[in-house]
Amino acid sequence: MISKDLLEMLVCPESHQPLAIAQAELLEQINRGVENGHVKNVGGTKMVKPFESGLLRADGKVFYPVVDEIPVLLVDEAILLEQLDD
Repeated sequence: MISKDLLEMLVCPESHQPLAIAQAELLEQINRGVENGHVKNVGGTKMVKPFESGLLRADGKVFYPVVDEIPVLLVDEAILLEQLDD
């Protein structure tokens, strides 16, 4: 789990907007898309493993995965949430 102090320091590497822990409902939606083969990261890689945790950008448009309790704050690893509307 990401500590509150660390979370307060983390920002989107692209827009510098604050990040928040993604809620369970969003994770479920993303993981359904992964399971159906519809989710790619910004770098174009198709996601094949479900996410256990992640961070949501303040505008609600971008999800950054958390892997082994480490936030992956690389633009190419981000998931654009607009693709979930498909």
